[in-house]
Amino acid sequence: MEQVDYAKVVRSQYRALLKSATERGADKEDLALIRKAYKVAEDAHKDVRRKSGEPYITHPLAVAQIVSQEIGLGAQSIAAALMHDVIEDSEYTREDLDRMFGSSVAYIVEGLTKIQGIFDMQTSMQSENFRKLLVSISDDVRVVLIKMADRLHNMRTLDSMAHAKQLKIASETMYIFAPLAHRMGLYTFKQEFEDLSLKYLEPEVYEELEDKLVQAEENDGAYLERFGHGLEDLLKSEGLAFSLKRRNKGVFSIRRKMQNQNVPFEEVYDKYAVRIILDSSPKREKSDIWRVYSLITSIYRPNPRRLRDWVTTPKANGYESLHITVMGPEGHWIEIQIRSKRMDDEAERGYAAHWRYKEDGSGSAALDSWIERIRDVVEGHSENAVEFVDQFKLQLFSDEIFVFTPQGKMVTLPKRSSPLDFAFEIHTDLGMKTLGAKVNGQLVALSHQLQNGDQVQIISSDTQIPQESWLDWVSSPKAKSKLRSYFRDRARTQESDGKERLERMLKRANIELNQSTTQRMLNFYAVRNPKELFLKFGKGELDSERLRDFLREDSGGFYQYILRRFRPKSKEGAVKDVPNSSNIVLFGPDEVVLEHRLAHCCRPIQGDGIFGFIEENGIEVHRTDCKHAVKLQGQFAERVIKAEWNRGSRQGFNAVLRFSGIDSKGLILKVTKVITSDMQIDIRAFHIDGSDGVFQGTVSVHVADRSHLSDLVQRLKSIKGVERVDREISVR
Repeated sequence: MEQVDYAKVVRSQYRALLKSATERGADKEDLALIRKAYKVAEDAHKDVRRKSGEPYITHPLAVAQIVSQEIGLGAQSIAAALMHDVIEDSEYTREDLDRMFGSSVAYIVEGLTKIQGIFDMQTSMQSENFRKLLVSISDDVRVVLIKMADRLHNMRTLDSMAHAKQLKIASETMYIFAPLAHRMGLYTFKQEFEDLSLKYLEPEVYEELEDKLVQAEENDGAYLERFGHGLEDLLKSEGLAFSLKRRNKGVFSIRRKMQNQNVPFEEVYDKYAVRIILDSSPKREKSDIWRVYSLITSIYRPNPRRLRDWVTTPKANGYESLHITVMGPEGHWIEIQIRSKRMDDEAERGYAAHWRYKEDGSGSAALDSWIERIRDVVEGHSENAVEFVDQFKLQLFSDEIFVFTPQGKMVTLPKRSSPLDFAFEIHTDLGMKTLGAKVNGQLVALSHQLQNGDQVQIISSDTQIPQESWLDWVSSPKAKSKLRSYFRDRARTQESDGKERLERMLKRANIELNQSTTQRMLNFYAVRNPKELFLKFGKGELDSERLRDFLREDSGGFYQYILRRFRPKSKEGAVKDVPNSSNIVLFGPDEVVLEHRLAHCCRPIQGDGIFGFIEENGIEVHRTDCKHAVKLQGQFAERVIKAEWNRGSRQGFNAVLRFSGIDSKGLILKVTKVITSDMQIDIRAFHIDGSDGVFQGTVSVHVADRSHLSDLVQRLKSIKGVERVDREISVR
């Protein structure tokens, strides 16, 4: 195998970085700053290698290049990106960097160091760490932008990591970084985060769709080229200055559309989009966009249900563009995006573009507004880590609606908001005292879902207090945060009482309520933190009898506890010696047999990739491509246990298939013959409906494993008249 000249690779990366910075306007002083930062990073990481075998310095160089080339930040950010691991991995301190580079660069590097713990391989994300992340956004957006670049490069080089770490990093990226990129307007980052996460979480699905996309590109490329030329000729004839781009939808985005609309790949019509970027002045850009819209729709028929006007009313993250879908030649629907050069720059670089505007003193209302919302979440943050992450994601990844006060002031809220969300958005005190609401002059329930353009009036009372049911009716992070803070304060007395009660009961058993005991109890009762544990004892949900259950099981060590609790036992309480033929699923590093159940949400069968998830009342086995897998593995990593099928096991599994197609005489006979006669498979249930020449049905069968089921699907698809056969993976 040819030896890689890594010194040459590093030199090439370094030269490319300096070239990129120069092309983006870096002067001699800026380049000197970048060179100085590179020397510090090179010294800090000398003789250190990445998992791939490359010198570690290739990573900060790549991150700095993303910051410069793909986000478009300046010299200070590039220098900070080069040194983002320096404090963490070397003897350099914040004070050293402050002295060498100034307070701004040192602050960014320190901010990156502080939030590094959030994404440590061995730990779960905790509330206070997320608070640090949000504080870093509100103090200096560049900290998070550089962190995004760091994660993007890690995802691009994930092949060299162990499989378990690939799954953890990909789940985490899908769970946090993709929504964050979306909310910050970094749509190219969002698409790449989603696609790369899917590549490692569901490789078979990713490869299949990627192959289909390549094939579709080959088939449709010439057509799209002709359509683009037609648009160019049309716009040039009107004297417009513009450029044309092609944008392909990501693999993950296509997969999500297939799932949401329940259609095959071939029926996803907007796999591509043509983007028209107008070279218009700020004063003329909106009128030019609508002029182009008028020109295009005078020739091509538009789909009115697919009009997206983010020019008149931009998204909350500042995104501006007009999206239309037209019927092109030969009966193909094509999406066209129309925007100005300024709008395209902000759409491509999101809040990074706004940051550049702030540096020259012009400011950005969109950035300032978003940061203010982030501060709202920080100030009212929950001490419950999972709850806090959910609030954070809601703030990042929600579609917006626009409603109005009685005076006509526009208020932006998350989609599916209620009058309570509106009240809290106006003022916290108003939200707390909400008694009722009128929408468009009519009294409505507090759970009523607001729509775009509604005018909302809140009726309040000084004697009103929040009800716990309100939490089910609010969608905005601010309302959820304020309500949870209120209920948390009300529960503090119960929590304090519960802790004292627990200490007394443990004292009788000669056990101290210390950190170790508390952690083992959290695992045993499947609660998320000590506060919740004490609250349950304070409310009486956990009592002395439940405590005795813990004392009987506890002897330290969570994995040993899992083995003791879920090992199959005889009636006498002894561990069973289970015959090899019935060892369906093996758990943990020792590949032991534990009592478990197969999850109803995804119905795993022999051959599916699986993992175990520890619930309070047992272990549940999920498929790795289960719709809940990303959340379970990304949010509750400490409760996931390795699981795999025993290769010697062949008990068989029940599976449900859905099939549909064109009705014809004798079709049922053909289907049942393939299943029972040709493949010798037992039918457990069979149902079919037909009307107007088409049919759809379900059949429940007992198969040996996934391969057996796959063979059956292919045989059924080969029957004339059968158009689709899909495995049903959720209980209806």
